[in-house]
Amino acid sequence: MTRFAVDHTRHALIATWGTGIGDIATTVAEQVPSSPDVLRLATSLTELSHACWRCYTHPSSAADQHGPNSVGWQRQAERDAFAAVIPALMAPIRPANGALTLYSTRVEEVAHRVGRTLHTINQARLASCVATDVTAELAAIENAELGDPAALAQQAVMLSREDASPLQVAQADSLLHQHPFGTESLFTKIDPTAAAIAAAHWLYAATTVSARHTGLHPMQTISEVDNIKAPAQESLTEVISAMGGGASPRHAVMPMIRNALHVAEGHLYGVTEAKNRIGVAEELIAQARTDHPELGLGPSTVYLPITPLNPARPALDLLENLLYGIRSCWLTFAQHADAPARREPNRPRRSHRHTEVFLSEVRKRAALDRSQLL
Repeated sequence: MTRFAVDHTRHALIATWGTGIGDIATTVAEQVPSSPDVLRLATSLTELSHACWRCYTHPSSAADQHGPNSVGWQRQAERDAFAAVIPALMAPIRPANGALTLYSTRVEEVAHRVGRTLHTINQARLASCVATDVTAELAAIENAELGDPAALAQQAVMLSREDASPLQVAQADSLLHQHPFGTESLFTKIDPTAAAIAAAHWLYAATTVSARHTGLHPMQTISEVDNIKAPAQESLTEVISAMGGGASPRHAVMPMIRNALHVAEGHLYGVTEAKNRIGVAEELIAQARTDHPELGLGPSTVYLPITPLNPARPALDLLENLLYGIRSCWLTFAQHADAPARREPNRPRRSHRHTEVFLSEVRKRAALDRSQLL
């Protein structure tokens, strides 16, 4: 989302947003008055951006229910409220005598708040600049929905979404074909959910190739590498297990991302998984009490992750894990291939050849299974 702030030195209202490799700042309006109302305006504009971009990250199409007053119905109402944003900025509802006005959508509520603040500041040029900026942001969200995260819409690469554009998945697949270990463009040009779906496809190809050459189970081609964090290991295991059971990359990835997005908002999606996690934790605690009673472990002293992904950035977190998994498969492949010839003088050249062989076979395997990706 776009974050708004006031530059008191230049007396300017500015906006910033992420691009995947750093933030961009732009001036929305200059010569703004030095008053607390301008700070309130910046805060309300940030909240408006958040509410609008949430329509992108939580589309109605991804909801499980679509009947009246359902989650899908409410999400669609929020998205439809885009049409009321600019009118609300220009002619906001101003409750008389402190009366409370109820709005059916968060988008409309915040838009009217921005409009009331602009009315209080009473500066026509500022109101015009804000309306122009908000119009551009609404257009950027529409572009992101269409799979075109360019210009202001580039901030979509920082957001985790409950759905993914097939166009973006195909573009991510093309990038990974060129750079199976990942490339910066995956983080700056592709929405991370789509990139994670494509990366899961390539990870499965990498585990298949590595397992075939090493004789290891696909899971072991990743677990053999040291220093992999437990949450990352768990997310990779879930993806590989799901795809090994016949799930498509999308179906292997989306439940984890959606669950983490729900956790970020303070609730669990699916009680069964939570029960399983608690059950496993209780078994481990019981075993630890038997083996190491001196540790004093108990239900109130154990940290239990609700999700293997960072709820603040689940899609990006998963994408990073998947790319790490691909590199881990390559390391396992190279270590086993290099084992008989560790003392040969041309080992660096041999290692380079191992990399070429690995990447060539991974590309072939990914191409063979591409129909499951798209």
